[in-house]
Amino acid sequence: MKLIFVFPILLTLLIPYQAPSSNSQSSPLTVVSFKWTRTRRTVDAPEAEGTIPARAMIPQNRNFARNARINDPAGVRDPNADSLDGRSEALEKTVRESRATKPKSTDGFSYRIKVQNAGSKVVEIVFWEYQFHDPADPSLVARRQFLCGVSIPAEKGKELEGFSLAGPSDVVNVSTLANKSANPFVEKVLINRVEYADGTIWQRKDWNLGEVKVSYDRVLREQWTPGMCKGL
Repeated sequence: MKLIFVFPILLTLLIPYQAPSSNSQSSPLTVVSFKWTRTRRTVDAPEAEGTIPARAMIPQNRNFARNARINDPAGVRDPNADSLDGRSEALEKTVRESRATKPKSTDGFSYRIKVQNAGSKVVEIVFWEYQFHDPADPSLVARRQFLCGVSIPAEKGKELEGFSLAGPSDVVNVSTLANKSANPFVEKVLINRVEYADGTIWQRKDWNLGEVKVSYDRVLREQWTPGMCKGL
């Protein structure tokens, strides 16, 4: 069931540069709330690459001998373990396990928003960004962009969460930090692009999908699960 859900999402993602059906600035998704927090996330270890060669046929694996071994008592050693291929397989397995990267914890930032689908169509893909503006210098803006594979029915809401190693600190200048009474930055969330289950698209007119092409191509090669958001 999970694979059936993910497949249409990835199929849509693999068609990256469709023409938007509307460029109205009124987003079909309403941002109800948003916040960011420091967090620590555990990164799973990737599977070790490489394949173990197939075993060669030994006398004990031929039909007659194999059938006779079915009735062997528990604990009898597998004759394959003593063959050249069996010893090679055990060695290869040990080497692969030693090279596998262990899971590790990574410090970063979690960006959460809650959106409401105000339209009549099911939303499948959402591009959005969390912005930080320096109140003392409007030209200083930090943007954290995310791509989410979701399923938001008409008139329903959903919480989206993106993870990034980057926080808001790089947008604040010295003069802002010196002003203890002022907020260090102004936060804002924008919906950049919405893709629907029927193939139509809405896109913010002053946003271009081409500006995230490199990161977009990268996340398409990664593993996806329903409801997941990837950093762009």
